[in-house]
Amino acid sequence: MAELTALDAVTEAVESGAGLPEVVRAAARALDASLAVTDARGGTLAVAARSPAEERSLLAGGDGVTSIPLRVADAVVGSLHMRARTEPGASMRRLLVTMIASEVQRVRAPDLASESAAADFLHALSRRELHGREEIVARARELSLDLAEGASAIVARAHPQAPTEEGWRARVRVVAERGARAAVSRSIAALSEREGPPAAEVLLLVPGGEESLAARAADSVLRELQAGLPGCTFAVGRSRIAEDPADLPRAAAEALLAANVAEGGTAPAGGGAAPAAGGQEGALAFEQTGAYRLLLSTMSENPRELQRFYAETVEPLVAYDEQYETDLVRTLESFLDADGNVAGTAQRLFTHRHTIYYRLERVRELSGLDVSSSDGREKLSLGLKAMRVLGIAHTGGPASEAGAGGGRVPRGSGRRG
Repeated sequence: MAELTALDAVTEAVESGAGLPEVVRAAARALDASLAVTDARGGTLAVAARSPAEERSLLAGGDGVTSIPLRVADAVVGSLHMRARTEPGASMRRLLVTMIASEVQRVRAPDLASESAAADFLHALSRRELHGREEIVARARELSLDLAEGASAIVARAHPQAPTEEGWRARVRVVAERGARAAVSRSIAALSEREGPPAAEVLLLVPGGEESLAARAADSVLRELQAGLPGCTFAVGRSRIAEDPADLPRAAAEALLAANVAEGGTAPAGGGAAPAAGGQEGALAFEQTGAYRLLLSTMSENPRELQRFYAETVEPLVAYDEQYETDLVRTLESFLDADGNVAGTAQRLFTHRHTIYYRLERVRELSGLDVSSSDGREKLSLGLKAMRVLGIAHTGGPASEAGAGGGRVPRGSGRRG
């Protein structure tokens, strides 16, 4: 009877439209617990706690706090953080969690509709489904975006270094958007639709025609990601300013290329960005991608040809590294960066010159290209660039030579990262 009476109070709060805070307070009494509700982005929506210290403990996941995803259908709309003084019945807890989730969905409905419209617009841009300036400007106007002075695109990518909780990709989008809006308030963001490794990729549109403002937005995105998502590594790419809205699909491709190069840890000399590989993080502008820019048109117009060139050069090395936990790709990159100097390569990789010679010979056997010839070095260098432009992730091993002398990996047998 006591549970039914408490449940009646929750039902009354929902039916009367008293709001989420009152619903949560009634649920806290029904569950004999302290409760806090956060949305999918981690923002606090309602708290029913005995003191500010208890509230801080709930939101920080302190001792005895249970965090429960709030779901509506297949979507996670937030989390319920609970510290119960007595163990609630399973049915009662499930019913109240469902009621709170529905109330969160109702409260967030206007924001969710706006986020969905922004995502539809950005996805249509990246898929090149919007044709001509007038159509793009009209769609942007529906989102209260003024593109008269131009805009730029940013791609931000986060890689978790440890197991993540459900809904973490949505949080990456929110954090990235918050960073962009700190510099340009009307910026919008959407999770990318591209398939790839277990990362979260966000496409952002930053209105405005000032290069310095676009650069500030990219730097702000990276700082916000670093501060708000510990345990991840990041890569951020920024396009040139698209003065004509019709060029925004091109800008999205430029930002993606810059993010791929930044993540690959192969920013050209003087690029001014710290690479994302090996736990480092960087923001890179399209203008800083050097020779990679020459491959962007090939990627847009004939991606199969670029994939074919990658398969004929570097893909066997990627496959070998993944199979035997070696580091041929990184050795090749370091060798080319050292202008073909073996001693300099060994110094960069903190290993012996004989090991470098061994790996370079393995590169020749697998790829059919000799790094001692200018033609071989040129093709391998372009193959590495094709890998970055295609967005193929490479995760080499500890470069231990033991056990690596087994079979030969057939050419073209590498797999996408």
